[in-house]
Amino acid sequence: MDGSIATKSPRADLSRRRFIVTGLTAAGGFAIGFGARPARSASVRNTPWTDHETLSTDIDAWISIEPDDAVLIRYARSEMGQGSMTALPMMINEELAADWGRVKVEYASANRSFRENNVYGDMSSVGSHSVRDSHEKMQQVGASARVRLIQAAATRWGVSPAECTADKSLVTHGPTKRSFRYGELAADAAKTALDKEPAIKSPAEYTFIGSEVRRLDVPYKVDGSAQFAMDTRLPGMVFAAIQACPVHGGKLKSVDESPLSGDPNILKVVKLPNAVAVVAKGTFWRAKQGLAKLHPEWETGEAGATDTPQFNKEYRAELDRVGKIARNDGDIDKVIPAAYRQMSAVYEVPYLAHATMEPLNATIWIQGDRIDAWVGSQAAHRTLALAAKVSGLKPENIYIHNTYVGGGFGRKSTSDEVGQAIQIAMAMGSTPVKMIWTREEDMRQGHYRPQGACSFTAGLDANGMPQGWRIHFAVGSIMRSLGLSKVENGIEPFATEGLANNPYLVPATRVECSLKNTHIEVGFWRSVGASQNAFWIESFMDEMAAAGGHDPYQFRRTLLKGNQEWLAVLDKAAEMGDWGKPLPPGKARGIAIHMCYNTIAAEVVEITMDNVRGNFSVDRVTVAVDPGHVVNALGVQEQMEGGVIFALSAALYGKITVKNGVVEQGNFDSYRMVRYAQAPRIDVHMVPSRGNRWGGCGEPGAAPLTPALCNAIFSATGKRIRSLPIMDHDLSSSA
Repeated sequence: MDGSIATKSPRADLSRRRFIVTGLTAAGGFAIGFGARPARSASVRNTPWTDHETLSTDIDAWISIEPDDAVLIRYARSEMGQGSMTALPMMINEELAADWGRVKVEYASANRSFRENNVYGDMSSVGSHSVRDSHEKMQQVGASARVRLIQAAATRWGVSPAECTADKSLVTHGPTKRSFRYGELAADAAKTALDKEPAIKSPAEYTFIGSEVRRLDVPYKVDGSAQFAMDTRLPGMVFAAIQACPVHGGKLKSVDESPLSGDPNILKVVKLPNAVAVVAKGTFWRAKQGLAKLHPEWETGEAGATDTPQFNKEYRAELDRVGKIARNDGDIDKVIPAAYRQMSAVYEVPYLAHATMEPLNATIWIQGDRIDAWVGSQAAHRTLALAAKVSGLKPENIYIHNTYVGGGFGRKSTSDEVGQAIQIAMAMGSTPVKMIWTREEDMRQGHYRPQGACSFTAGLDANGMPQGWRIHFAVGSIMRSLGLSKVENGIEPFATEGLANNPYLVPATRVECSLKNTHIEVGFWRSVGASQNAFWIESFMDEMAAAGGHDPYQFRRTLLKGNQEWLAVLDKAAEMGDWGKPLPPGKARGIAIHMCYNTIAAEVVEITMDNVRGNFSVDRVTVAVDPGHVVNALGVQEQMEGGVIFALSAALYGKITVKNGVVEQGNFDSYRMVRYAQAPRIDVHMVPSRGNRWGGCGEPGAAPLTPALCNAIFSATGKRIRSLPIMDHDLSSSA
């Protein structure tokens, strides 16, 4: 492949507005279709943060009801396009029974949560767990408020609460048909104590959960009024540009400030242990230009002599050693040597950047013993804790004004920028400081998707079915890199996801884990371990199917025998993706299935291949998904679409490489993304199994895309893609 793929021409008659809407979708952001934008009668605010104080209209920390019946629901997570700022309030309102047209949503306050004994609990949006971990709690919040409203009405009427019902923001007394509006009852309901929490609905009783509801944040993001951290403006604000040591883990040795002397726009040069920042008045551009005039000296240590070819050799070498056993079924040492046929393969993946639309930035205002921080954080409570640690101030004096997050994908869960910005602001006294990472800084100072390698060895019987396989992978430890855990047993859940717990019925299975980190920092990346593990295991599944002469879809069906949830998803993807139907010359399909964050997703990718030139277009992706339960059907569809586009960019082009310890890619010219004209048709089909399983949907759509695409390429060319990105391979017939 020559580094490009064939593209389809966009429609020439698209209006400017429709082009903006669809363009956002193609970039992997939110997807809202071509229809009119949602009305704002039920909406979040364009400035989503709270005032951090208790309101006189509060029923509790979660719900506030105005006298005019306007209902404010507080959302404790972060909204970065994944839609849970709509889904979680939907779960509350399933029980609250308010008029959805009168519901508004805003972020819950991390400051209030700290002051009120962690009332909001975990405030992070990571790991697709907002719905998974919150559904019962959100229903309980809504049910408790509804019952207290009913109790308040019953007390006024002097009747039994059992005679009263609540619906569409009205409490009605059945026998007399009298009613009170929620706004009339809110003050009394807030004073009402319950002897015990009410029972919540079972899924069979849902009337609102599962419907299609347009995302509440979308109107503001379409008209440009949504407030992201980058939009923050404060009176007298100054700007800071920063450069950290280009070699991760390095330190600032020295910096000559003389090139900036006499410049009236430069206010200060701030030296941090591993970075230097320039503060300027007026514009960020002045700070950036000032920083460019400095030439810091760095202490890099041995990491300054490393490069990607060295890393590649080290990861492959790990596969020749014995790893920690994550799964060991049967006697693999006897089964494989005795098999009718043995086969093996090694797969490799590079570091990947998050490449969010909005680079890291934060605005900090220190006033005495109080800090106000405007930031787009995936975990406001952790950001507050970090701010307290860096500043030395009490947590109750720190106020995180969490904005909309301009793309996160895991990168904005660590708040590196907030720690830096606070140190700079402390050097500036009471002047508010806005610090922005340039695109190059954002690209080169990431917590990347880990690099890794995986080897497979399998033994097949005479019918071409696997009797045993050994999977050994070497990958960077996210928990070690972020300092979350020592991982003392050498096995990390993020690393083993989808490998150690794979559902395939292979009599003998051994999975070995080798955690290996370089100096390059790694972290959570959309779909986390599944981003590489799905590519590895689903590609090798295709290799085994081909070696045994089996259809890849039917091969998986056989190995998933009895697993009805997985089979239902696989069958739906195959059916809707036209698996097995004849294709014209040059076209091919590939299939893959994976479970990610408790959600099963299967995808069929259809491509058109130009074998002579080695170029191809991705024409169609069919997604079947089972998250157990669907809260917002429209939101699930959008997340599958976004996951496909996100993964497609990574599969085709994504790689972070290192030379002399420094990340080489700095912007979108060297870290390419899928363009609108390359976006395939994406069809999403939901197969909710319900039951006791609740899965997340922000990440699973990304996992099967890469292996399904690579399997389609094999079907078209007979060439296996065992290392990424695809652009590094020559797929022409002459190769």
